[in-house]
Amino acid sequence: MNATSWSTAAPAAIGPYSQAIKVGDLLFCSGCIPLDPATMEIVPGGVQEQTEQALKNLKAVVEAGGSELGKVAKTTVFLKDMNDFVAVNAIYAAFFGNHAPARSAVEVARLPKDVLVEVECIAR
Repeated sequence: MNATSWSTAAPAAIGPYSQAIKVGDLLFCSGCIPLDPATMEIVPGGVQEQTEQALKNLKAVVEAGGSELGKVAKTTVFLKDMNDFVAVNAIYAAFFGNHAPARSAVEVARLPKDVLVEVECIAR
């Protein structure tokens, strides 16, 4: 595991940053976008498919960092369009199950590769 790629089950960083950095007992995961790790292409479909892939990528990085979804303390969800909030929220809720980390959700003007959603987290 090197500084930029913790997990091959998630896309490699597309810039000068790491998938995650561990500081003490905390794991700071960079924003995950809906890239297929095998092809490094955006998954086909709309916001639902993109949200599912972004969360799968996040899970892969969290687990490679020695943590698990139940130890995620905080997430930030970046949306291209806040009108997608309900659809993203339903997928997010199913993904985390009974665990409900603290969360912020914000609409942004643009995301890397013009994706519709990006998710980052802090886990212990």
